[in-house]
Amino acid sequence: MRPLWLCRVCAAAWPCPPARLLLTMQYRRDRVGLSVYLASQLFEATADLLKLNPDAVPDARELFERFVAWTARPPSGERI
Repeated sequence: MRPLWLCRVCAAAWPCPPARLLLTMQYRRDRVGLSVYLASQLFEATADLLKLNPDAVPDARELFERFVAWTARPPSGERI
């Protein structure tokens, strides 16, 4: 749910665990594509969050972890 970047289903910060699972399934054969897609979402989320509250700069590390870093870790049991 933009511009707050919350999940429409559970209201957690998007991508929440269910969204991550769904994204992983959708991009199961294209992990690079998943990373690129989420990097673009990170860029858009940063802009949206700055517009909402220009005095509170979002923490870059937290946003990177939230949007992109998890894509480098394979799901449990998956081999690289």
